[in-house]
Amino acid sequence: MSTSLSPAPAPSTLDKRDWIAGLEKGLSMIECFDDANPRLTASQAGLRCGLSRTAARRYLLTLEHLGYVAGDGKLFWLTPRVLRLGQSYLESARLPRIVQPFLQRVTAGTQESAYVSVMDGDDIIYLARNGPNRAMNTGYVLGARVQAQVTAAGMLMLSMRAPEWQDNWLATRDLKAYTSFTITSKDRMQVELARVRSQGWALSEQQLELNHRGIAVPLRDHHGDVVGALSVTMPMGHESSEDAVARVLSVLNETAQAMRNLI
Repeated sequence: MSTSLSPAPAPSTLDKRDWIAGLEKGLSMIECFDDANPRLTASQAGLRCGLSRTAARRYLLTLEHLGYVAGDGKLFWLTPRVLRLGQSYLESARLPRIVQPFLQRVTAGTQESAYVSVMDGDDIIYLARNGPNRAMNTGYVLGARVQAQVTAAGMLMLSMRAPEWQDNWLATRDLKAYTSFTITSKDRMQVELARVRSQGWALSEQQLELNHRGIAVPLRDHHGDVVGALSVTMPMGHESSEDAVARVLSVLNETAQAMRNLI
């Protein structure tokens, strides 16, 4: 049984004859929009994508013609049509389609919001959720991306990487502070990752949002390989960390085990 996530995929070697540069640039143009840059001029988009203003404008106008971008003659922004790309994944990938009944089981057993997430680069992506919507400044909505190290699910999946991968990751990343409790010390992060790996589950408190905690366990396929994380989030209230773990960890572990043969 594997105890580690597979190494992060290295860039594939693709024959030059098979490479479509325009597709790469068009996708990078879509990805250059984010919460800090919801509207961009052609010059700004080009700067973020490494393109000239003229080239960026052509890509943006093409995307506008296809319905993925809208503009007012100066600024451009994404349209809801972009969600089709993510929806295509959610409808075609096996994992998001089979986990919902199990998330309902977790919610029924814990009365907390339950999630399945996977790693993508430095982030985790929430593929499925179930449970009540609670007020959080950073909402864990379907398809949301969150930096891995500030969530229980992300800490769990980071801890399952090979030690050499972790060392390289820590050496090349700046740990951003979201709250006064966020771990920004690389030495402390290394200790935390080792602890999570050793115990086989993760607890994260007030790393991304004040007064909220998350608890996560690994989600393994039938080969024993870690493919994601099953987690719950909750307001901290007056419940201690120990009581919260005692209340939900067994439900998470039992549900993850039940899912194993189906993944």
